[in-house]
Amino acid sequence: MESYTRYIEGKKFETFLGPYRIITDQAKPDGGGGGGPTPPELLLASLGACAGHYAAEYLRARSLPLRGLQINVHAEKAGRPVRLASFRVEVSLPGLEERHRLGLLRSVQSCLIHNTLESQTTVGVEISTLRPEEIGIPSESNSFLCRDILGDGPARDHRAPRQRRYRTR
Repeated sequence: MESYTRYIEGKKFETFLGPYRIITDQAKPDGGGGGGPTPPELLLASLGACAGHYAAEYLRARSLPLRGLQINVHAEKAGRPVRLASFRVEVSLPGLEERHRLGLLRSVQSCLIHNTLESQTTVGVEISTLRPEEIGIPSESNSFLCRDILGDGPARDHRAPRQRRYRTR
């Protein structure tokens, strides 16, 4: 899996995931324009969507109804270093029989994002000092169709460049 993110303006960024485009921004009280969710909000959305997918798969496999399935995700912030320290996922499904609660719980707990957050994941950071033209920043003549996921802009053309990367340690 791979994504490509680039700066737009102010505190706004756009991220490309295959043919999809996501706009992130900071809230107005934090100096942003409120033009999209914040990166931490996207993390919550990712966890919720993943949990929902695993819940739905469990229910489908047992021919159980999905109507009313809802997932709420809450996170608590912590400092030093600043981070989201804990997450709570609440799965709601009206009319779920007691005998399916444990199976549904186990299914949701096996979600990829849940497992990633529970593990001791490593994140490497690399800094590239190449100029935009050296890494092939997308232009209108070198692009592919990209649909907006968040934001109300029309479909536009984009291509995420392959970059030479330099590690810092």
